[in-house]
Amino acid sequence: MEFSDFAMNVGERHEQVIPITIFVAVLCFCLVIGHLLGESRWVNESITALIIGCLTGTIILLISKWKSSHILRFDEELFFIYLLPPIIFNAGFQVKKKQFFHNFFTIMLFGVVGVFISSSIITAGSLFLFPKFGFTGLNARDYLGIGTIFSSTDTVCTLQVLHQEATPLLYSLVFGEGVVNDATSVVLFNAVQKIDVNGIDGWTAVHTFVDFLYLFSTSTALGVATGLLTAYILKGLYFGRHSTVREIALMVLMAYLSYMLAELFDLSGILTVFFSGILMSHYAWHNVTESSRITTRHVFATMSFIAETFIFLYVGMDALDIEKWKMSKLSFGNSIRVYGSVMLLVMLGRAAFVFPLSVLSNCMSRTATRSSSITFKHQIIIWWAGLMRGAVSIALAFKQFTHYGVSPDQVDATMVTTTIIVVLFSTIVFGFLTKPLVNYLLPHSETGNIDREPSISEEDMKLPLLSFQESAETNLHRVTDSLSMLMERPVYTIHSFWRRFDDAYMRPMFGGPRSSLSS
Repeated sequence: MEFSDFAMNVGERHEQVIPITIFVAVLCFCLVIGHLLGESRWVNESITALIIGCLTGTIILLISKWKSSHILRFDEELFFIYLLPPIIFNAGFQVKKKQFFHNFFTIMLFGVVGVFISSSIITAGSLFLFPKFGFTGLNARDYLGIGTIFSSTDTVCTLQVLHQEATPLLYSLVFGEGVVNDATSVVLFNAVQKIDVNGIDGWTAVHTFVDFLYLFSTSTALGVATGLLTAYILKGLYFGRHSTVREIALMVLMAYLSYMLAELFDLSGILTVFFSGILMSHYAWHNVTESSRITTRHVFATMSFIAETFIFLYVGMDALDIEKWKMSKLSFGNSIRVYGSVMLLVMLGRAAFVFPLSVLSNCMSRTATRSSSITFKHQIIIWWAGLMRGAVSIALAFKQFTHYGVSPDQVDATMVTTTIIVVLFSTIVFGFLTKPLVNYLLPHSETGNIDREPSISEEDMKLPLLSFQESAETNLHRVTDSLSMLMERPVYTIHSFWRRFDDAYMRPMFGGPRSSLSS
């Protein structure tokens, strides 16, 4: 190799390393500022990263003489392959399973049914309003994609000011709906991509729903299978006797393997890795050494934190991408109308399911011994919590409207800028107003005696499982009592069924102490 070639390779390497170095330095600065501002609990790392991203983008624009606001550019696959998996896995790994499954019916109502309602309203509204603002060129798949993109929530700001000990029901519903909503939005988005836009008829909705159920069930099954396999391996081989590092590495790699297998088979990697996280925390976590238990919780939380901050920091810079703004064919006034209409549709779409489904949940739970219902104040907070848009919305928008991070035409560029504006506005404006709203609706003096979850009585726990040692008449009586209790208190009966089955069969095989579902 000649000296000139060597010098050229070194120069190219520096061109690649310098932007990454600067970005990592800005990321570190973002973490420090987030820590300093976090003492007031008014802002979180998402808002901090967005603001710092915008400031950094402005500085880069000035230095580059208004040519670019990016330190580096990456395509949408980076979101799905490297950044979203740790975020969703940590959500599943850290979820409070007892409260999650106690409120499973309500969480699934909000997280699954709610996404369908919200997507339908946003799709229909954008289809009606966009042409009136001179924004045309989107096809049917694009409008359906818009519905799923803007139905994905980001509840970080609300969760930061809610206290789990004071309001366990409200915290559980907001957190549970947030993670299920993200997974459902991605599954529905993937199902929408398979629609033949040239042959849309009455059966299209049925086919989409069936495809959604297939993706949801198979992705969940793959995640459960991966989590159980990991737990079985750790329990049977006892990695900790040689190296705690291998225990942690196996959990991380198996979780990532589940995600990649789902993507390989055209399933939902987000849903798979979420349930993989739940199963690993429920079984595999108890099969590792004490030091590994402490380490895994911090490692997974750290990976998720860095990935989410990375995304919001980049989004802040991308908001000032001159090329996208130049490509947009809308006037300033029509652009504002498009942004405003999307934000209005997001608010209407969320209100359309939060309040009616809360009433339905309260009706279903009247005989379920839940000591407190979802009050109107709670409903307002749940509605507000889901108005903010975040990482998943950005990732889906990049996947739908960009190619390797570049928007190919004016329409796609407009949709990317619209998504960024909605994320910026909803995160910063609604995020700043979250704490005053929560403090106004739920004063600290009122949060100490509400939302207490009921306990399942010992008598309830004796009903579910049959016994081979007892007579047929006794077993028949047991079945009758169990079915009666199931009709009266479905969620809690199923939960007691599961606890009995888990203690009797699952934990002896896959690991974990008896009756520790509250972890």
